[in-house]
Amino acid sequence: MHIHRLEKIWLTVGITMLFVFLAVLGVSAFAMGTKPPSEHHHRIDPTQVDTTAPFDKPGLTKIGDNEYEAVMTAFTFGYAPDNMEIPAGATVHFTVTSKDVVHGFAIPGTNVNMMIVPGEISQITHTFTEPGEFLVLCNEYCGGAHEWMKTKIIVK
Repeated sequence: MHIHRLEKIWLTVGITMLFVFLAVLGVSAFAMGTKPPSEHHHRIDPTQVDTTAPFDKPGLTKIGDNEYEAVMTAFTFGYAPDNMEIPAGATVHFTVTSKDVVHGFAIPGTNVNMMIVPGEISQITHTFTEPGEFLVLCNEYCGGAHEWMKTKIIVK
């Protein structure tokens, strides 16, 4: 079988670029200290969510000047708390976990999108610059009435 000279050149360039890409990725991950999370990092017992702080009292707490922490739990076909009101321009730090199955946590029109795994504490921050009503939707299939799983954030 004869391989044309130009084909050999392009094969060599392609394979070389693949190795360069993998080397750069490996070195940068090592240099930045990237590693998988530890086994107990941000985990709680999913059967004890209702009795484990801060999830024993889900809600919105003011933690700074126009800065809030929203502690929420996802459960079969709902979120706690049900609705939240915040002022426009507020930065909200969401801390969410699930007590039963995998759920989603997405706010359409924003960059907020998390997978909520039972017993894992998921966190994301978002600043709501414009007033309006924002739906929090479950975007992971969680059962028969999944399409009804939602809550609302009202920005005034």
